[in-house]
Amino acid sequence: MKNMRRRILISFVFTWLLATGLVHAQQNEWENPVTYEWNKEKPHADFMMYSCREDAIKEDVTLSPWYKSLNGKWKFAYSPTIERSEKHFYREGLPDAAWTDIEVPSNWEMQGFGEPIIRNIQYVFSPNPPYIDVDNPVGTYRKTFTVPAGWEEKEIILHFGSIVGYAQIYINGQKVGMTKASKTPAEFNVTQYLKAGENLLAVQVYRWHDGSYMEDQDFWRLTGIERDVFLQAYPKVSIWDFFLKPDLDAAYKNGVFHATVDLRKFENHSIEKGAVKLELINKAGKPVVSLQKKFDASEEITTLAFSGLIRNVEKWSAETPNLYDCVMTLLDDQHKTVAVTAYKTGFRKVEIKNAKLLVNGVPVYIKGVNRHEHNDSLGHVQNLDIMMSDLKLIKQLNMNAVRTSHYPNHPLFYKLCDRYGIYVVDEANIETHGMGSVPYFKDTIPHPAYRADWYAAHVDRITRMVERDKNHACIIGWSLGNECGNGKVFHDEYNRLKAYDPSRFVQFEQAWEDWNTDVVCPMYPNMWRITEYRKSGKQRPYIMCEYAHAQGNSNGNIKDIWDVIYDSPNLQGGFIWDFMDQGFRMHTEPRDGRTYWTYNGRMGSNKWLEDKQSEHNTGTDGIISANGIPKPQAYEVKKVYQYIQFSAQSADRKTVSVKNRYDFTNLNAYDFTWQVVKNGKELATGDFKVDLNPHQEKELHLNLPETPEDGNEYFLNLYAYTKQATDLVPARYEVAKEQIKLTNGSFFTSLPVASGNLSYETVGDILSFKSGAVSGKIDLKKGLLFDYGMNGKRPIKQYPEPAFWRAPVDNDFGNKLSSLAGVWRTAHLNRYVKDVAVGDKNEQGLSVKVDWVLSDVQVPYTMEYLIRDNGSVVITGTIDLTGTRLPELPRFGMRMELLQPYDNLSYYAKGLMKTI
Repeated sequence: MKNMRRRILISFVFTWLLATGLVHAQQNEWENPVTYEWNKEKPHADFMMYSCREDAIKEDVTLSPWYKSLNGKWKFAYSPTIERSEKHFYREGLPDAAWTDIEVPSNWEMQGFGEPIIRNIQYVFSPNPPYIDVDNPVGTYRKTFTVPAGWEEKEIILHFGSIVGYAQIYINGQKVGMTKASKTPAEFNVTQYLKAGENLLAVQVYRWHDGSYMEDQDFWRLTGIERDVFLQAYPKVSIWDFFLKPDLDAAYKNGVFHATVDLRKFENHSIEKGAVKLELINKAGKPVVSLQKKFDASEEITTLAFSGLIRNVEKWSAETPNLYDCVMTLLDDQHKTVAVTAYKTGFRKVEIKNAKLLVNGVPVYIKGVNRHEHNDSLGHVQNLDIMMSDLKLIKQLNMNAVRTSHYPNHPLFYKLCDRYGIYVVDEANIETHGMGSVPYFKDTIPHPAYRADWYAAHVDRITRMVERDKNHACIIGWSLGNECGNGKVFHDEYNRLKAYDPSRFVQFEQAWEDWNTDVVCPMYPNMWRITEYRKSGKQRPYIMCEYAHAQGNSNGNIKDIWDVIYDSPNLQGGFIWDFMDQGFRMHTEPRDGRTYWTYNGRMGSNKWLEDKQSEHNTGTDGIISANGIPKPQAYEVKKVYQYIQFSAQSADRKTVSVKNRYDFTNLNAYDFTWQVVKNGKELATGDFKVDLNPHQEKELHLNLPETPEDGNEYFLNLYAYTKQATDLVPARYEVAKEQIKLTNGSFFTSLPVASGNLSYETVGDILSFKSGAVSGKIDLKKGLLFDYGMNGKRPIKQYPEPAFWRAPVDNDFGNKLSSLAGVWRTAHLNRYVKDVAVGDKNEQGLSVKVDWVLSDVQVPYTMEYLIRDNGSVVITGTIDLTGTRLPELPRFGMRMELLQPYDNLSYYAKGLMKTI
């Protein structure tokens, strides 16, 4: 009996070990989280070596003699399964002439191989980490190249900016390394594998692997070598890494500079001693710091420390992105230049004090957006044009911050944010949403965030982000990941990052209000939660990592949220979800020739649709359409995010209050214009000046014309425009506006005089009217207008009728609008006429009032036809819901339809943009 109990216990323990993934005997490498890489270089700062200071400052890698791009055409073979893939892909003699040419960088699904798949939460495979139980497509790449002349005495590193998938890398038939983590570089020292003449680089990529469990972001699942590939040559003793730490003193006036520079000694080095010269150069080209340290490279890594002070430093912020060039020159023991690198750096101080996030001592509101790397033609591949296009829209919509949801972006994006002034929260490539997101799951045993065998893979992804990006001024905070649980690794990593880089905050959405986040950064809190935190007295800033979900017709209440934020001691904004729809540009057949944009299952991947009906529009959450055109809600965001606010301060509205919500900009940097409009047409306009420091408010008296109470509708429009053009925002661009009503009149109640000779008669139940060439009829029994036209032409197909329903959008489905308010869909159809009253003709016209009862909801509805002297008809609908307990009214309006040839409509309404 005792032995049997022991066998049962052993069997139970072994079963538990298998279930938790702690046994990896004979395990496939692509299904083993412990082996998340092989022979990869440790992460370090992203930089290039140059032969002189002038080239280094330009940051143009093509000027470096030690850079060789491997982008371009590669040979490519695709297989839908591992079993059918090329097993000897790395052999030098393998014939590949018949293989397809593919562009690198690219995602192979965008090149016609396999199918794009979009997911929000669920995995493509069964959630049983680390195993993959679906067909696993394989892409095999081959590229030949020669090593540039003069690299014989260099150490050569092969750099992949990002490979999505489990990738094995070979050179000249020899295995160089393996990588799984995408979105950060995979580098390999290939010096010993290279030869004179032609070399063969072969890469085989499996689409799914254990790392795919950690890349469960709500975006298109696309695969392949998606960022730049190049060779970089280093001296045998070289600058290998550096950590620039520009800071400000306690008075936020002087720049306090600290830096460490790591030198790496490779094998077969010829020098061990020398010096590193470090200079900080201002925008005038003048060195403001010049330091030099000698070194003796006795170890593989030698670290040099530098420090200096810059008086009256030009500070960096999103509004004033002042940068200095940090030039590092490697000198040999004869003081000759070996190599030079440079990095742009900005002096700024990020702090949290008194429940506020401060930049340079000033509380800063985060007017942010989440941004996926997406292009409607290239997928996840990024280039300068794509990034500049996005940043132009971000700046022009008054946004000041980006969360790199949910992975480190292309390194060029951060350089552009440094240059143009965007606050960035840099997020690690970790999302295991399909295994559970705090607090929406209970079973932590299978979850990678809580398992010891996945611990190092989590640390690696965070480390690779931080080490690559640590020198960017734009990055004010690190994010440990997204929707990925909150196990021990995230508590440990929080502590590690706080010690390693105290110059930035660390945020973690999955912590909620646990101690391992510096800011409370929830997703989609309701107004109750927001206002409760506002009243709580809690001392961590509340910055929503995702809010104002922009799917469908949305963002209409963002002003309500910001009214609370502005009136709060601890709320500081957030990041809208999200920037751009993840649609792809498609074309109909050639004889049709139309272009359209598709999303989700319409890409041929309908078998991978989300399990939930509400997820079928996953990826259409942007304030920008996939074609780069702002949606209506983008302009709502721009208005709410604007930094200049106007309000009326006197009864005659000639005195207005101007509030400057910029943090570092005086309003004298902008031009201002007022405009008075009467019934939508300009009556008068003029310019005015505003000299107002940040966070200040003052009243201004404007020299406006008199606007009498004559029944007309008068508005004062106020505008602020840029004076100077930048790369992102043109001159005379409107950055803020406001409209203030000047009188009590209304365009709709005080109609202009209509001239004409209106005649009418009633025969039976039909009232006929005519004025010049215009004529029409009203059926007094049915209460309907018909047979209306001019010169015998009848443009109306369906005459105006009540409309209470609209096409439901995605957020309506989440709110169950279709079922809860479905009675309104057909409420206009089943109605009866209770009364019709034909009034006496007066100066306004002839009134015909029709009182209906909407039978399905049992409420009265009145439609009035006001026939004017010129034959025009003003139609007004009113409904009385007093005392009813009906569901939400989706829309109150009218619907009419014109015949096909008519497609131009003039109207007076709220605008210029579409309302939301």
